[in-house]
Amino acid sequence: MAAVTLVDLTRSPRGFCAEKRVGEFRASTGDGSQERVFFIANPESSAGTGGFPRSSIREMFIGFGDSPRVLCESSLSAALYSFKRAIDEEGVSNVKVVTSSSGRGLFRVYQELLFTSAYEFEYSVVFDEPSCERRPPGPRAPDAERELSAFLQHLPALKGDVAILRSSLISDRFDHGFSTRAGGISYISTLSSLNLFCNPRRKDSRAVVNENLRRLGLKAGFHPQHFNLIKCNHASDVWVMGKPAPDSYDGMVTNQVGVVIAAPGADCMPLLFTDPVAKVIGVAHAGWKGTLMGIAMATVNAMVSEFGSRPADIVCVIGPSVGPCCFTLERDSAREFHAIHPDCVRHMDSSRPYVDIRLATRILLARGGIKAEHMEDIRIPDQSESTLCTSCHPELFFSHVRDGPNFGTQIGFVWIK
Repeated sequence: MAAVTLVDLTRSPRGFCAEKRVGEFRASTGDGSQERVFFIANPESSAGTGGFPRSSIREMFIGFGDSPRVLCESSLSAALYSFKRAIDEEGVSNVKVVTSSSGRGLFRVYQELLFTSAYEFEYSVVFDEPSCERRPPGPRAPDAERELSAFLQHLPALKGDVAILRSSLISDRFDHGFSTRAGGISYISTLSSLNLFCNPRRKDSRAVVNENLRRLGLKAGFHPQHFNLIKCNHASDVWVMGKPAPDSYDGMVTNQVGVVIAAPGADCMPLLFTDPVAKVIGVAHAGWKGTLMGIAMATVNAMVSEFGSRPADIVCVIGPSVGPCCFTLERDSAREFHAIHPDCVRHMDSSRPYVDIRLATRILLARGGIKAEHMEDIRIPDQSESTLCTSCHPELFFSHVRDGPNFGTQIGFVWIK
C-alpha cells in the first residue's frame, strides 16, 4: 500500500537544526527513501535572517527520487491541513511520521483532531534532543483544538452558500430544516462540501464536520452546543430525551424548548415529526431496514406515550432520500415492501426490484393514524412537482447509492422555539 513520509522540523526553527535533522533522517533511511517525502517547518524557517530557505532544505534531499514538498504554513494546523489535502489528492492513507520524542506526542494530538481511522500512522523517533535544543512542550489537546478550529473557520465555503430546505407544513412554533451539500469546507469529492457526519471509516475528520455544523447553525439559527444527532443503527430504538440514552437509536423525541434534534440521511430518510398541540418533536433515521422494522411509527408512539401527543395532531415531513428510480433490493427484501403495498415495488419479478421507501413510510404512518394531509415529501421551493431523489441530484445531495462507501451525509433538524 502506498505511503508517504512526513518529516517534522517544527521543533527546530534554526537553520543548523533543520540541517542536522535532515542529516539524521537521511542517515536513518540509508540515504534514500521509498516513499514520497513531505516535511513541516516553522514559518520562520522559510526565509529571512536566521531562517533557512526552502530551496536549501530541498537541496539536502538531492538523490531521494521524488522532490520533497516543503510545508511552511502560519501554524501547525495549517501545515497539517495542507498535508492532508495533498495525500487525499494522491489517494494515500498510510503515513510515516519522523519526529522527536516530544514531537510524537504533539503530532498524535493533531492526528486525532484532523484524521480518522481511515488513515494509518506510524511514528519513528529519529531525532535526538540534546538538552540545549529541547523546547517547551507543544500545545495541549484543548489548545490544539482551538488553534485548528480558528484555522478552519477562515477557510472559504465550497459549492456556494449554505442552503436549507423547509416545509410550510410545519408550524411556526418550531424551527426546522433539511441541509443540502453546499456551503461547507469538506473538499473530498464525495464528501464535498457540507458533510455533517464523521464516520471513522471515511476521510472527513471530526474537526471539519464540526466546522460544517457551525456554519449550518449560523444559517439556521441554532448553536452547535444545543445540537443532538441520532446514533443510528438501522433499527427501531427511540431515545426519549431526559431518560438514559441507548448505545444506538434511530429515533429521538423531546418536549424541551431550544434543544435541536437531528437525523442523518444519505439515501436513508431523515424524518421530522412535530405536534403543535402538545408542543412535542421527534426525528427518525429511516433506511430500508428501519422502515421495515417500524422506526417511523416507533417515533410516533414515543411521542404519544411519553408526552401525550395524538397521532391525528402529528405532522411528518420526509426529507431528501433515494427514490424508486434508483433504489433496488434483493427480491426477498423487496417482497417485504410489496407486502406493505404492491405500489411500493416496481418490477417485482426482476432479480433486483425497485423499491419506494418513502411511499412505504407514508402508508405505515397512515395506518398508525397520521393524516394524509399531515405528511409531505420535502420539495425544492417553486418546484412543486420536483422529486428529491438524492442519487439523481449530485449538485444538491450526498448519496451512498451513487458515491460509494466514502459518502457524505445531510441532515434534517428541528427544535421547539
